Amino acid sequence: MIELLSMGFLQRALLAGIMVSLLCGVLSVFVILRRMAFIGVGISHSAFGGVALGFLLAVDPLWTGVGFSVLVALAIEWAQTHSRVEEDTAIGIFFAASMALGLVFLHLSRTYNVDVFGFLFGNILAIGQKQVVEILVVTVAVLAVILAFYKELVFLSFDEEMAWVSGVPVRTLRYLFLIMLALVVIISIYLVGIVLVSALLVIPGATAQNLTGHIRSMILASTAVAAGCVAGGLWLSCLLDFPSGATIVLLLAGLYLLTTGVPWVRSRLGRA
Repeated sequence: MIELLSMGFLQRALLAGIMVSLLCGVLSVFVILRRMAFIGVGISHSAFGGVALGFLLAVDPLWTGVGFSVLVALAIEWAQTHSRVEEDTAIGIFFAASMALGLVFLHLSRTYNVDVFGFLFGNILAIGQKQVVEILVVTVAVLAVILAFYKELVFLSFDEEMAWVSGVPVRTLRYLFLIMLALVVIISIYLVGIVLVSALLVIPGATAQNLTGHIRSMILASTAVAAGCVAGGLWLSCLLDFPSGATIVLLLAGLYLLTTGVPWVRSRLGRA
């Protein structure tokens, strides 16, 4: 492992992975508490349309992906608050439309290459210095917003109706949370790709919920799970020559399965 860490590309991959783990670990708790797992899937797959638009326009797919994902996230929120459409229905509509647009954009650009495959399934080992800086900027910005609105986000996660009554700017916070979610989704694509990115936004928080019921402890446990599985998955993928993104997700899923029995064991001990 020490010999592997002496390689520059692996150092960049590990650094990027730890930063994204911090983001996904924190946001994952709020995603789980607010029952927004499906919206993470919707935003991550809608990013495909933005990435494909970048290839069509011959610009950096990261920025077109960010813009497209943010617009889709805001459109989902607007649709479910200004019409009779439920949130999951709105997600399904924009999910399908974005994927379809992505296929049309790729057809028009004739760009069926390894870069598209990398965005779909991730290639953490190919992360360069530029991507590390981009991830750092997003990490600092998103964590700063979460710290600034931490109490309001917690209040909103546990009792949205009471938050409305108490004068908390619920609608603004919902839009803000979706924008942060879209930014983190795009950044996470470097690690595990569009297809698997929702796992980083769901499994760490779900695993932490199996271990504790206190929100601060959940956030700590979630970030530890995400960081540990990213580092461990990266090491295993190099050792076994497996795809890094898939290995990370399989580790996350395995750890979740291992912790599902913890609440049952705790309840049995309490009865004893």
